[in-house]
Amino acid sequence: MASPKTDIPDDLRAPLLQAALVHVPFDGWSDRVLALAARDLDLDPGLAELAFPGGVRDMIDLLATTRDREMLARCRKDNLSSLKTGQKITLLIRRRIETGQDIREVVGRTVTFLSLPPNSPLGIKILARTVDLMWKAIDDPSTDFNYYTKRLTLSGVYSSTLLYWLNDESENYQDTWDFLDRRITNVMQFEKAKAKFRNMRAKLPDLWQKLPRLWPSL
Repeated sequence: MASPKTDIPDDLRAPLLQAALVHVPFDGWSDRVLALAARDLDLDPGLAELAFPGGVRDMIDLLATTRDREMLARCRKDNLSSLKTGQKITLLIRRRIETGQDIREVVGRTVTFLSLPPNSPLGIKILARTVDLMWKAIDDPSTDFNYYTKRLTLSGVYSSTLLYWLNDESENYQDTWDFLDRRITNVMQFEKAKAKFRNMRAKLPDLWQKLPRLWPSL
């Protein structure tokens, strides 16, 4: 059984993160933010460091994890099973972005922080985890090459939509959702074209399939 001292930092992670979010728009993601959060909660700074041994990087990772969970919780109420694949992905991206509406400035600061070379591995880890959860949420059966290409494609759509949203001043972010719809439409058209090409290739006579190997002798 874990000792009380071991339990204390874990119990403090959520309240410390919440307290830090107030300061991030002004101070960015810096060591000062963790110290200010500890001060606001009347905590010993040492306890805050035990709760987040990796500093603000650990705080950002926890923030992303909690927002991913919130995305999934919101989508459980949307009855995804009744939607087509493109509609499901569109809704998941929208719900994930909407989890940041109450902390939009923090999201902007986070994107800036993760774009710095020393922090890019964490950014890639968080992005990969989010898009993987999206595909798993709709029970996507892809394996092998398709497994990775779908996640890479979704990473691009989600990232570009998030950046668009950060600069969107339209009412209820309608411009962002229109942008997202266009991106998803383009992706789905590309996927249909790939599927059509695969089907055509499968139906080609054996001679045409062997033609590339025979070409040098013709």
